[in-house]
Formats: sequence, structure tokens, C-alpha cells
Amino acid sequence: MRRIASHLALLPTGIVDRPLLTLDGRRIVSIGRYGDGELDRMEGIEFYAGILIPGMVDAHCHLELSYLRGAIAPGGGFAAFAAGMARERGRFSDVERFEAMRRADRELWEGGIDAVGDIANGGTSFAVKAASRIRYRTFAEVFGLRTASTEQAAALLGNPATSATPHSTYSLQDDIFKSICRDGNRAPLSIHFMETPAEQELYDGHGALHDWYLTQGFECDFLHYGSPAERVAASVPRDRSVLLIHCCCVGQRDIDIIMEHFTAPVYWVLCPRSNGYISGLAPDTGLLRRNGLNVCVGTDSLASNSSLSMLDEMKALGDVPLDELLTWATRNGAAALGMGDSLGSIEEGRECGLCAISGIDYANMRLTEASRLQRIA
Repeated sequence: MRRIASHLALLPTGIVDRPLLTLDGRRIVSIGRYGDGELDRMEGIEFYAGILIPGMVDAHCHLELSYLRGAIAPGGGFAAFAAGMARERGRFSDVERFEAMRRADRELWEGGIDAVGDIANGGTSFAVKAASRIRYRTFAEVFGLRTASTEQAAALLGNPATSATPHSTYSLQDDIFKSICRDGNRAPLSIHFMETPAEQELYDGHGALHDWYLTQGFECDFLHYGSPAERVAASVPRDRSVLLIHCCCVGQRDIDIIMEHFTAPVYWVLCPRSNGYISGLAPDTGLLRRNGLNVCVGTDSLASNSSLSMLDEMKALGDVPLDELLTWATRNGAAALGMGDSLGSIEEGRECGLCAISGIDYANMRLTEASRLQRIA
């Protein structure tokens, strides 16, 4: 047994001071609080400065792209990033790709992450995930305006905790998009959503994405919906949960359309450092907070990020109260991936992981640039 104490802890009821936890391996046996001077009289207490939190949940990652770390220059915009992906993909061997995924999986674990919502376009990542200490929920992604079948994604569905999802509202024609969204599997969907202004501009008949599709000879049969939000609302059953990824260009009307449609939970997943790496755009956290939305956090991939640090993602989200920010990275992510009954919150009987974050601004209850994370269990 281990007895763990700290200045603060994030519990389901909020942030509490003077927590005292008993652990048996990774299982939380008891949760209490210590009194003034009490720790001095106890033996074997492990004290960690800062705040104790459960293992975090990375709600959006592309583990299979880990081999592209540093291969694509930052700041070129979405079109340049896509071109870089196409250019660099063929330069790496299968061994290099596998080793990069193993390193990334270890980086995720050491960074305090207990579960990941992972995107897969092929089968390369499943061997790494099968051997990992992390719980992976895999979304087998379907994309391509000339794609007429889900055959490639269907080949992945025999892997544990794996289901099909459309890539985005701009990369699939109408029939196949609706088919994936309306199939009998009630697993959540994970849809890239409003990452750039070009997504809405496509529906308006102009912009970079619209112009590129013209040069490639692509025709879109879904523009009559009028917007990405309206397409999601018209295509996804209201009782099917969905993760909307990136959300940099979401406005109030988009939120209204989505939230008026769904009865199942909707999760708004932010990957701010990836957005900064590619385009310099940032999600409007104030807008999401004012609407009381279920916000989650992701790292995206090492193709568009310098690391897979959830702590650094939280720092990049700006002036958000600490309890909200930590809830986004823990309990909300676990709920989004269907793991809310076992991960994401410190509760007796759970094996939810345990981390400590130091360098807290206690006066304002915010993270700082000096904040650091240590995995405890």
C-alpha cells in the first residue's frame, strides 16, 4: 500500500485541499484529508507538491503518424501541411514507422495519459496498442471524395474497441457519409470539424478548399446542406454521440445547430498546439465555455506537434480556470471515449492512474509555464 498526499486534488466534486489517498498498485483504496500537522506524525507518506489528478485522456491522436515528427515545417497553413504529408509519407520504412509509434506510446504514458482516442487509416498501429499500458479507443477513419466503400475501414473493425467514422464534413460524398453515421453500431463518431475557414467557404462556393477541389476535378454532392454543422445535424442520428475535432472556426450558429439536434452527448475536442503548428488558428474557448459545452483535449499527432504532452496542450488553451481545464483533460475525455465508468476521475475502487502537477499559481488557480507533471501510478 502507498499513502499519497499533496496540496490539492481534483475529485468529482471539484478541487479539494489536503488530500490523502491510499493506493494498492493503481487501485485507489481510500480518499481522505489530512489535518494540520498530521503528516508529520505519519510514516511512509509520499508528498507531492501541487495538485493530484487522475490519469489524463487524450481524446484525439493519430499514433500511426508518429514517424512524421519534424518532417513537415510548421506555419505553412492547411494546404501546405496536406502537401507535406503526401510528400513525406513514402520516405520512411515499416521499421521506422513501428519504432516511432512505440516511442510515441511511451511518451503518452510517461506524460500521464491513461487512454487515447486514436485515428487509424490502416492496421500499422494495432500491434503497438495491443502491447501498451494505455487504453486505446480506435476510430477507423474513412475519407476521400472518390471513396465509394468502407471496405478499408471494415478490415480494421476486428481489432479491440474499434469502429468506423467519417473523416470530416468535406472529404466524403453524401451516401457514404450518411451510411457510416447511420449504421447500427452505436459507438461514438469522431469527425474533424471546422478546423479552418476553408470548410465553411467550400459550402459557400469559394475559398482554398473549393479552388483545390476544382483543380483536381472533384465534385461535391453535399454542398446543399449549407454548412458543416447542418450536414452533421442532417446525417448523424440525434441519439448517437459524436466527438467534433479541432473546432477552431466554430461560431454560435454552429453550436446552436448542433446542440438543438443532438440528444446524445456532443464532445468538442481541442488540439490547440496542432492548430498553432499548422495554421496559427486557435479555438474560442470563451465561446465554448459560455455555452456550457463538453470540452475535451487532444494532441493530434507528431506530424503536426512537437510532442504529445497533454500538459502543454492545457497550457496552450489560455486563461481557463484550473478545475475546468483539468476536467476537460480527464473526466470529459473519458466520457467521450465511453470509459467514464472506470477512468477520468479519482474515486475509491478505480484504477484511474494518478499524476501530480506542480508549479501551480495558487492565487489565481491557473497553470503556469513552470507547471510540470509527474506520473505517480
